[in-house]
Amino acid sequence: FILFLAAILTLGAVASHAFFSFGSHETVEAVDGIVSFDAEEFDDHKARYYQLEHDGQTIRFFVIKSADGVIRAAFDACDVCWKSYKGYSQDGEFMVCNNCGRRFHSTMVNEVSGGCNPAPLTREVKDGKLVIALEDILNGAGYFRGL
Repeated sequence: FILFLAAILTLGAVASHAFFSFGSHETVEAVDGIVSFDAEEFDDHKARYYQLEHDGQTIRFFVIKSADGVIRAAFDACDVCWKSYKGYSQDGEFMVCNNCGRRFHSTMVNEVSGGCNPAPLTREVKDGKLVIALEDILNGAGYFRGL
């Protein structure tokens, strides 16, 4: 019975991670080829999830201010688990793959690419704004084909 209960609790935790990220993406639009946000919006260190619709394609990404104070962005997908379309959820200072459960410290987002790591998304903080070029977002379209 104890093993059964542990399995149920584990499944519940996995399901809650999947729900948190999947389906909770705010739709954004590019203006003059740029998607921008007020940088202070991320001061609470909570991951924010976004999606951009372009030519019938949905592209998902997240932004987080990591423990070291850097605002980071990544596609809500990786080179390994992207076909599951489950993305990542946040657990404190870690981003967790909703498919395989791998954990990535927030300071590693945008630093590591390939494998089961959040796929980096180029971004820049400029004049108090987080700026992401539409072209850079569109470069991640392949992770979301079939979504």
